[in-house]
Amino acid sequence: MPHFFVKKENITDDTVIINDKENYRHIARSLRARAGENLLLIDNEQIQYETVITKITNNEIFCEIKKSYPSKRDLDFDLYLAQSPLRSESQLTVMEKSTELGIRGVYPVLTDNCAVKKDVAEAKVEKWQKIMFEASKQCERAKIPVCYPVTTLEEVFNHNFDRIIVFGERSTEQSLKQYLEDNPIKKGEKILVIIGPEGGFSQREFEFFKENNLPLISLGNLILKADTAVTVAIGDIVYEYQG
Repeated sequence: MPHFFVKKENITDDTVIINDKENYRHIARSLRARAGENLLLIDNEQIQYETVITKITNNEIFCEIKKSYPSKRDLDFDLYLAQSPLRSESQLTVMEKSTELGIRGVYPVLTDNCAVKKDVAEAKVEKWQKIMFEASKQCERAKIPVCYPVTTLEEVFNHNFDRIIVFGERSTEQSLKQYLEDNPIKKGEKILVIIGPEGGFSQREFEFFKENNLPLISLGNLILKADTAVTVAIGDIVYEYQG
């Protein structure tokens, strides 16, 4: 069922009026929706609505609400990603898959071996945010994750996280499974996952992690591409928590 974001003020009693240009164009023009078809809508208070289109005018779509309920498409802990931007399609994959897996936000961090220059990364933030918005629509997320401004490891470390987990292909101390068995995730906890570039973290960065007592976690014996590592790391954390 197509899924779109709407504002609470556009909902009255059992009717939703869609009149913003982007949604109207997508539904009426691209999808060529007609009266009688179903739409899934989510408002800014994370309430989900199952609706049926009753009328489409030149600039508005009227929908009748058949059922409403709080959205459940979310994790019950706050998971963030600090990740060294990758080139082209690989970074788009990171933004899309991390959104599907429930991430709250992504911090693009400039590491020593980062594949993308600062000015290039900064120019891409708006596009990455759009990818996360579209991915949220596709997987029915009520809360759209945020792509934060380009930053550094030192700066992101100063944010208020309950814990920070670093994934690296070398110099790691334990597996994710072992780590989470010893340190289970708590409901409502705010966690930052750090994943480096294709070239890995530098010796300076590993020293920074050790100085700040950050756990260095392994994803196994296989060497993964950075975009694959993001999907595996976040997916494994979600699996271990829910399992």
